Amino acid sequence: MIYIALPDEKTRLLPFYLAMEEYVAKMMGEEDCFFMWQVNPTVIFGRNQLIENEVNQDYCRNRNINMFRRKSGGGCVYADMSNIMFSYVTRDENVNFTFNRYINLVVNVLCKMGVDAKASGRNDIMIDGRKVSGNAFYHIPGRSIVHGTMLYDTNMENMVGAITPSDAKLVSKGVKSVRQHIALLKDYTSMDIDEFKTYVRTNLCDSEKMLSYSDVDEIETIMAEYLTDEFIYGKNPSYSLVGRNRIEGVGDIEVRMELRNNVIRSINVMGDYFLVGDIDNRVLRPLRGKSLERQSIESVLPEKMDEIILNLKRDDFVTLLLTQKEQRSH
Repeated sequence: MIYIALPDEKTRLLPFYLAMEEYVAKMMGEEDCFFMWQVNPTVIFGRNQLIENEVNQDYCRNRNINMFRRKSGGGCVYADMSNIMFSYVTRDENVNFTFNRYINLVVNVLCKMGVDAKASGRNDIMIDGRKVSGNAFYHIPGRSIVHGTMLYDTNMENMVGAITPSDAKLVSKGVKSVRQHIALLKDYTSMDIDEFKTYVRTNLCDSEKMLSYSDVDEIETIMAEYLTDEFIYGKNPSYSLVGRNRIEGVGDIEVRMELRNNVIRSINVMGDYFLVGDIDNRVLRPLRGKSLERQSIESVLPEKMDEIILNLKRDDFVTLLLTQKEQRSH
């Protein structure tokens, strides 16, 4: 695996590193690539999430915490200079295989250090039953990009204050509660953060490619999209029906619909789920113009919904749509 290095030690805005992933994915050859990065306090939320549901925007603005959206699915995370972000770019397009391989690579490095780490759930790495790393992925043509957090240390107060998890995710509030769910790597190793980064790099990578300043210029061009208000905040028209549920192995799913005479006029699906297929052309467009009845909905939905949203069963999705109809009629 090749380590991708920057020509300087500058700390950049988080979208720079997301754009760097895209750039590396487009320019890379056959080999897998990896790099690590750190940012000033930032909240990063998933492609399909609503910022108002996930981020305490007032808290972030008052404390100069940046807020950015990424192109991968999954949930909202807080990052600062005391934790490390990992990026992995591979030619492999099999989502489950890529995701599992990457997580196992990281778990193996931690275990080699003497840390009893384990893969857990759909995207987490745990130590002693507590989360030390959360990961997400997305595709560009011919490439998969996986990225994740590594909680060496973090500002717990900011993590709790900046992110607003749904009650189903975390019933009790406050630092004490979050601290019970999170492991900090510094508590399990004598290495400082720089020694840990060197250890990871040495164990995962066998060569290096140094990017040039002209590469940096091209990355900054890609970054511009991530900085627009339209990308960060999204277009969120009002919908008359909103239904939300947490589905085991899938995540939070929020369906928003506008109906006219029981016919779906518009529909959107938000949440921290992982997208693995074309939701626009295979789910949302076919549902528009269909009546909100089980037979009508099932006739246009793919039988294997897990080819669109990771681990989602068609029946669970249909039930979520119809539950909104029942709630509306009461």
